[in-house]
Amino acid sequence: MLFLTQSAAVYGIDALIVDIEVNLQPVPKEGDSAPPFTIVGLPDTAIRESRERIKAAIKNSGFFFPFHKTTVNLAPADVRKEGASFDLPVALGILGAGGDLGDIEKAGTILSIGELSLDGRVRPVRGALSIALAARENGMTDLLVPEENATEAAVVQGVNVYPIRDLREAAGLVTDLCGPQVPLLRPLTLDLSKFRSEDTKYKADFSDVRGQQTAKRALEVASAGGHNILFIGPPGAGKTMLAKRLPTILPPLEFEEALEITKIHSVAGLTGKAGLVRERPFKSPHHTVSQAGLIGGGSIPRPGEVSLAHLGVLFLDELPEFDRSVLEVLRQPMEDKQVTISRAASSLTFPSNFTLVASMNPCPCGYFGSTRECNCSPMQIQRYVGKISGPLMDRIDIHIDVPAVKYKELRGKGTENIEGSGTVRERVIRAREIQNRRFGGNGIYSNSSMSAPQIRQYCELDQESEALLEKAMQRQGLSARAHDRILKVARTIADLAGSEPITPSHLSEAINYRSLDRNYWS
Repeated sequence: MLFLTQSAAVYGIDALIVDIEVNLQPVPKEGDSAPPFTIVGLPDTAIRESRERIKAAIKNSGFFFPFHKTTVNLAPADVRKEGASFDLPVALGILGAGGDLGDIEKAGTILSIGELSLDGRVRPVRGALSIALAARENGMTDLLVPEENATEAAVVQGVNVYPIRDLREAAGLVTDLCGPQVPLLRPLTLDLSKFRSEDTKYKADFSDVRGQQTAKRALEVASAGGHNILFIGPPGAGKTMLAKRLPTILPPLEFEEALEITKIHSVAGLTGKAGLVRERPFKSPHHTVSQAGLIGGGSIPRPGEVSLAHLGVLFLDELPEFDRSVLEVLRQPMEDKQVTISRAASSLTFPSNFTLVASMNPCPCGYFGSTRECNCSPMQIQRYVGKISGPLMDRIDIHIDVPAVKYKELRGKGTENIEGSGTVRERVIRAREIQNRRFGGNGIYSNSSMSAPQIRQYCELDQESEALLEKAMQRQGLSARAHDRILKVARTIADLAGSEPITPSHLSEAINYRSLDRNYWS
């Protein structure tokens, strides 16, 4: 007997519908050995090993495992499948082929995913949101998912999402869905109006940082426009402290942004029971991270840190300590806002529109240019600084010197009026609202993502500003990329000021954020 069920496989951040065909062929007579149970269709090791899990789950759930030659085909057969999410649909297919689910004609509109334990319980899987979106696009009306993945999948409207705890519950639900009776289990419904990111109460606050007004201002500009920023200063000046407080001034997520982030985190198995991600991600990989860990990889590529930081912050502390080859792979995702991973069998693209925040010391000992004596030779300093290539530095919009904090500032003398994260965040939100109106919701969320035609359209300069920019380009030897990034930063500064035109003062501040460059170590 032949029976068909539906499931899905995740590739990149999207899902592909997989037809699971189960055929039971009678054997001449019962012998001492069980008939073969074969799974075909390019399964990986986890899927091939699922045969024993499925057998045990069916028997321990009170069903009879048919004494037949069992063949399971995962179609399309030319696409490799991986993971344990096919356990539940294969088990349902075997039960349907054996007649345990009754006469089912509507099974083709039901899609299921889930890993089975030996006692029949259904365990969570990765990529539930992507699978729910694929189910809706392919006309599937009902989706059976593990209970832990239900909130995440139910974000997708137009599909009935049923949280499943075990195989017996799934089998009963499929029988009810394909029969005349109304299922006892009701689909999970969510009020998406409550899923907008709220003003989260952070333990850290901008007011914790003493002094460093220039660095704080630069961080505000970076937050408002999504610009990359580099802090350079001696140990203990507050570089890491500033970077870790960046999330407290970022604007809340819009629903479309939250959906994009959740898809990536779901594929990586990081959503858990939370469902939709409500906060912007903050990723801080250690300097020993590999290229695959940072960019993504694997036989079937999965997202790396740059994609997990999509629409959030990627913080690289002690930038020169990272392997140079690892840093160089950042250049393409920083420019294109996406990363493409190519393998012999496939090529997948992950979004990576992140804000890079990096910090570094000016020299190996960390005290060059500060009040303490530096013991580094010029050659050591050049070798240390040389770990950061010119093309990578050129892609960082804002370079800020973070000097040591003065004693009076550190002890809070005259700092009663320090702004907290809430005040700064209000200004950032107002600037982002201006940008949202400007770009009209066409997938661009900040000034840093402007294209060349948009720069020409929205970053017009008057005669005085033109002369100022030309002079800066000639004196500092800035590249064409630096020219565009200065204009983007100037546009953000004008937005923070509520100004439609870019004035010379806005442009001058943006130019100053680039003037540090290599001259810092000359």
